[in-house]
Amino acid sequence: MADIINLRRARKAKARAEAEATAAENRIRFGRPAAERKLEAARDALETRRHEGHRRADSEKPDDDQG
Repeated sequence: MADIINLRRARKAKARAEAEATAAENRIRFGRPAAERKLEAARDALETRRHEGHRRADSEKPDDDQG
């Protein structure tokens, strides 16, 4: 025979678990010092510049009116 559960309690427990998961994500995303965020942004910018610097000149889009 199946266990009898209280649906109200189950819904509330599920909502609490989802809220805790969201809070954990927000702590990771927003709970960092400003210096750490700036350092990460600078590293991302440097990585992007390096990546873009390796592009070939002929890989740009051709003009539409050349034909």
